[in-house]
Amino acid sequence: MKLSFRWYGANDNIKLDYIKQIPNMYSVVTAVYDIPVGEVWPMERILTLKHQAESANLKMEVIESVPVHEDIKLGYPSRDKYISAYIENIKNLAKAGVKCICYNFMPVFDWTRTELYKEGKDKSTSLAYYPEQLKNIKPLSGEFNLPGWDASYAKEDLKKLFESYSQINNEKLWENLKYFLEAIIPTAKSVGINMAIHPDDPPWPIFGLPRIITNEANLDRFLKLVDCPNNGLTFCTGSLGADKSNDLVSMVDKYVKQGRIHFMHVRNIRYAQGGFEESAHDESAGSLNIIGIMKALSDNGFDGYLRPDHGRMIWGEKGKPGYGLYDRALGASYLNGVWETLKKLK
Repeated sequence: MKLSFRWYGANDNIKLDYIKQIPNMYSVVTAVYDIPVGEVWPMERILTLKHQAESANLKMEVIESVPVHEDIKLGYPSRDKYISAYIENIKNLAKAGVKCICYNFMPVFDWTRTELYKEGKDKSTSLAYYPEQLKNIKPLSGEFNLPGWDASYAKEDLKKLFESYSQINNEKLWENLKYFLEAIIPTAKSVGINMAIHPDDPPWPIFGLPRIITNEANLDRFLKLVDCPNNGLTFCTGSLGADKSNDLVSMVDKYVKQGRIHFMHVRNIRYAQGGFEESAHDESAGSLNIIGIMKALSDNGFDGYLRPDHGRMIWGEKGKPGYGLYDRALGASYLNGVWETLKKLK
């Protein structure tokens, strides 16, 4: 396991030195965040990130993410120029020593929550998703925005996108995903980069938009679209775990054996009000079998990247919801301890 930590670049208020002080921390997970989606990242910007990480004795081997342009997801004729730019980004990142690229194929929106500061009994705050609250959210109002979303869409642009996606069902989205993979995976293979798709978060349709990377059957289908080791998964326990029918331990065991999990996002959630609340990482804090998941990784010799995913805001910390330092550092230490124990007991 290569322990890693999300870092939002020079504008992140979390210092790289602090990240390095977390025991066993190996690599940052980062990106060039201010280049418009669909454009080629300048090589000097990539190398600047690499130099910043290395100056703190950290690697920069995982990128999260290189976003996929909506024209690719929609299957527009213009997709080919955006795919060409995507391929250039894969080549440039490989030149900088990147080994894994996390991305998603979610239409319009990234992860969705209905509360950013849900207060727990211990007075910490965390992200939460309640279906009843979602009914009152109107994304086309232009007033609803979450960290991680593309905030560049104007209200009218959003309306046009929703109209465009009204013509896209699940099967058409699968078709467009296959086209994209068939174009990029040969390059990824040739330069030694593992592409790792992130599951839809949460794993069901949102605002009438299609979602397809949601469960075991769909992950099986995805991996067969281009049956190549470089076409793999970011296995997010919190995203897939939101659906109680997903057997996470069995799925991790299966896909690690196949060599198709390149990146693990490990977080815990607590089922609540028909949805979920994000909790501390340790198993007792939530509903997921974190120990079982880590054991499946250990038993199968997982040597890919793993990061503690969203954390609570604790100890008075202020910052990007889900991405504070303190609780994610606690999560990393907890996962470290579980991993070390599992290795000792072999």
